[in-house]
Order: sequence, then C-alpha cells, then structure tokens
Amino acid sequence: MLEVGIKAPDFTLLNQNGDNISLSDYRGRKVILYFYPKDNTPGCTKQACGFAENYPQFIDKGAVILGVSKDSVASHKKFEEKYQLPFVLISDPELVAIKAYDVWQEKNMYGKKVMGVVRTTYLINEEGYIEKAFGKVKAAENANQMLGEI
Repeated sequence: MLEVGIKAPDFTLLNQNGDNISLSDYRGRKVILYFYPKDNTPGCTKQACGFAENYPQFIDKGAVILGVSKDSVASHKKFEEKYQLPFVLISDPELVAIKAYDVWQEKNMYGKKVMGVVRTTYLINEEGYIEKAFGKVKAAENANQMLGEI
C-alpha cells in the first residue's frame, strides 16, 4: 500500500462511458479512490451499492468517488446500469493505476496463490496527497467507514 502523506500517483484511464478520466481532474476536491477485484461479484456489488446509497452525503461533503478495477469499459457500463451507480468507474485492464497504488498482490484463492486486486481504499485530499489508506477493507462497511473519515 502507498504511504499516507505522499502525492497520489496521477493516471488517465477510461471510465464506464469510454471517456478519459485523470485523477488530476478532481484537484480541489476530496477523492475516495477505491480499488476492487471484479464487477458483479457479491462483495464488489455490496461495496459499490454502499457508496451509491450514501452518494448524496459524499457530495454534501465535497467528495467524489472513483471505483477502479481491471474490468472492461463495457463491463463497468453494465455494472453501473444494473445497480444505478451514480459515480465514476474506471477501467484499468493494463493495471496502470492498480500497480501504481500497489494493490496488485498475491492472494490466496481456494488454496492457490494467484495475483489479483486487494480491496483497498484511499482518501486523497484537495491538493492531491494521500490522506488515509485502508487495505483489505470490508466491502459492506467501506462506504460508512469513508463517510466517517471525511
């Protein structure tokens, strides 16, 4: 995981609509940057829906939410539409941001060692620095946890 207090690595990737999105586009606002393994899986759906349910409170606090996984733009679009997700989903199939934020790690899946995204959430301040970092977050609790942090 990246250290609190360092400048958050910038990136430019496609969102669920196929538009280029850069982290630097959100300078001047708090950013909740969360990395998750896969669209439409139980834990990832709980996490995304938690952020969606609390979205008005995040907006009231001046924060934006960016969800990142290695899923395709088309997968993200289906995920967004199925659950009416009101925030940006970023497609990172080449692992650009995923590796920059040190969330591509060895995991244990059913007794086998595999590489994958470790569910991680960063709070980035208005100047673009990492204010908080949470590794191995609990999907169902992440939105409420982050509301308490901002």
